[in-house]
This record gives sequence, C-alpha cells and structure tokens, in this order.
Amino acid sequence: MADQEIQSNPLDYASAGLGRRAVLMAGVAAMSAGCAGEATRRAPGPAFDPRNWGSVRAQFSLTSRYAHFAAFMLAAHPAPVRDAITQYRDALDSRPQDYGIGFYDLERSDDTRKAIAGYIGAQPQEVALTDSTTMGLGLVYGGLRLKAGEEVITTEHDFYSCHEALRLRAETDGIVIHRVRLYENPATASADEIVNRLVRRITPRTRVLALTWVHSSTGVKLPLSQISQAVKEINARRGPSRRVLIVVDGVHGFAAENASMSDLGADVFITATHKWLFGPRGTGFVWARTDAWPLLRPVIPSFSRQAWTGTPGPPADLNTPGGYHSFENRWAVPQAVAFHESIGKAAVAERIRSQAVQLKEGLAKLPNVRLVTPTSPELSAGVICCAVNGMEPDAVVQRLLTKHAISAGSTPYRESFVRFGPSIVTSPDEVERVIKAMASMR
Repeated sequence: MADQEIQSNPLDYASAGLGRRAVLMAGVAAMSAGCAGEATRRAPGPAFDPRNWGSVRAQFSLTSRYAHFAAFMLAAHPAPVRDAITQYRDALDSRPQDYGIGFYDLERSDDTRKAIAGYIGAQPQEVALTDSTTMGLGLVYGGLRLKAGEEVITTEHDFYSCHEALRLRAETDGIVIHRVRLYENPATASADEIVNRLVRRITPRTRVLALTWVHSSTGVKLPLSQISQAVKEINARRGPSRRVLIVVDGVHGFAAENASMSDLGADVFITATHKWLFGPRGTGFVWARTDAWPLLRPVIPSFSRQAWTGTPGPPADLNTPGGYHSFENRWAVPQAVAFHESIGKAAVAERIRSQAVQLKEGLAKLPNVRLVTPTSPELSAGVICCAVNGMEPDAVVQRLLTKHAISAGSTPYRESFVRFGPSIVTSPDEVERVIKAMASMR
C-alpha cells in the first residue's frame, strides 16, 4: 500500500486560496505594518506537498507517540487552520476596535459561507452558520413549521442530540415522533432492508424524515440517494404542503465521503466542520434547499443585515444565530476547506475508504473480534465499530492506548463498541498495528 503519492492536483496553499484575504484581513495587515512586533513571531512550518501523505500528516501537531484513530472526534487543526486562528485571535486581542462591537464579522462570515458552499456544491445563500451539529439540530427541529399531530420519523440508531431536539419540540406543540429500527444486525444490513423499513413507516401524516448519514453507534452509512428517490416518488403523489422533508445529520460523512448535496438528495443537511474536515472546533453549518428554507422559522435572533434593518435577504441569514461567537475559528473555516481541497476531495475519500476496508478485512479475520460495521463501502464510511469477546469496550480502548500506543474510542450508547476512525492523519502501516493489537486482546 503506497503511502507517498496522492493522485490530485499538486496545489500549494497559495494556489488553493490559502493566501486570500480570509487569512489576513485589511485590519490585521494595517496592524502589522503600523505596530511591528505586536504579533507573535512564529517559525515557519514544514513545507507542504499535498501529493504526499507524510507531508499531509506533518501539517498536524498530533503527537507521534500514538496512532490517532480517534482524531476525528475532537479534531486537531492542520497548520494553515492553526495559523489563521492564531492571527485572527491575536488581532482581536490587540486591536478589537477594528471589529466594531462584534457585529462587523459579516464580510468574513460571508467568506466562510462561500467556502462551505463551494465545497458542498451549493449556493452561499443556502448556508446558515452554527457552532456545532447539536446547535444545528436544535435550530432545525425547533424551527420546522409543523402542526400538532403531524409526524416526524427518525430511527433508533440516531444520536442523542437528534432524539432530544425532537423530544423537546414534541413537548412544545404536540408533533408525533416515531422511531424506526432500520436493521437488526448492522454487520449484515442491506440497502434494500434499510430503505424498505423506512418507507413502510411513512404515513399521510409524515412530514419529516430525521436521519443520520453515518451512524456513530455502528458505522452504518445510510443509502441516502436511494432513500431520497423513494421519497421523491411518494412526494410526487402529494401536494406541496404534504410533502416529506428529508433532514440529515451528516457529521460523520461530511468530508469523509466525496459527495455533494445533489448527490445525497437531502432537503436539509446539518454538520460540524471539526471532524473529518479537521476544521476549526466550534464551527458548523446548516444547508437547506432554497425551497426548503421557508419551512424553517428562526429560533435564535440573527445579527444579519436583514434582521437589523428589516430588509429582504436569504432565509439562511435569518437562521444563523446572532450573538458573539468564537469568530477567530469561524473565520478560519475557509483555510480548512482549502487545505482539504488542495489534497483533493476524491483523494481524501479514497484514503479513508482504503484504510477502512483494510481495517475491516483484518478485524473480520480475528476469532476474538466481532465486526459490527458493514464490510461494504456502500454501507459504511470512516467509522468502524467492533467488539472483543469477553472484554468491555473501555478496557479495550485503555489497553490499546497504554500497551500499543493506539488512540481509539468507545461508542457512548447503551450497547457500546470499540470505535476506530482512519483518516488523513493515519496510515496503512498504522492500520496493521491496530489489527495486530486487536488480535492480542483477551
């Protein structure tokens, strides 16, 4: 398994857009010119070759002591993201007057919207900015224009934040929530089984499917394009007010899979940027089709121009929560997108896919391990779950760290599993280390 060359465009940071105004706005440049010495001096990082996986890994400050198979959870920042955050933070600390009273982030937030929209194949006016996936779920499920008695179908496999956001909404105005079990055994789940179980549950009262692209509990990836096609056929027989809306928590597929919004067929997509994109922590977004945004009412007051002036504008702006945020992180999202795109979306997805296949094939051969995640890439992504016979998941995770210098995790669910996440900061050699370490578990 070659670990050097990446088949993508050989872009450097500048040609990928990393030298644009989003890194250093005019106020920071003026500060640097007029106040030499105020900014912290930093030694340049290693030269970056986006075609070389060793060079990609060198952009991260992750300790070399561990193989980082849990890095997607609280993702480390690569060098260009760290540098952008630092420069924005230093500017905010030293010259806060350059930013007014905190309302003057509109232009730089627009840069963030444009970067996200370009990455997902959408329009900037379709993107609302949030601080996390959980915030996005709360905004969407709290803001959907639903009536008492109308129903939302979700699944037994969704994350706590989805279930809790829907429960809170149901308490408010009496919408009906139903949970569907999409598969009995995740390892043997099929696309037909998942689609059929979900579609069979849709009734004339159903208005929303609340789904998760990749289940963090099992690693199962939903066949969203097939689900959306089935729902499209149902909606063709319904009037506009009765159509079924597909809302997707996409956090464990976003940036791990090479897919645009049109590929998925969702109406609303919610994610954070700090996992597989390795974007700034505390940043996320909600995307919705232009014709879906009117179905969402704002939950938190916006600080957008249209909110303050009462003038027309994109609904996504009104659904972007106002108040004060970690602006230095939000403004650095374009650098995360540019870093990812400089490597190549297809190259990143293949890097994750190939390691995931390697790891699943290796784990499946171990007599002491039960693989939980489907082996097929069509029904799985970068999350791999398994169990070790006779051992609790937390004990396995602890032994992996202390005896084998492998960082993994356990799923925070009633039925817990050991969880791995190969990514752009892991390698095929490290995957082999995981397989050997798991073979030794007793």
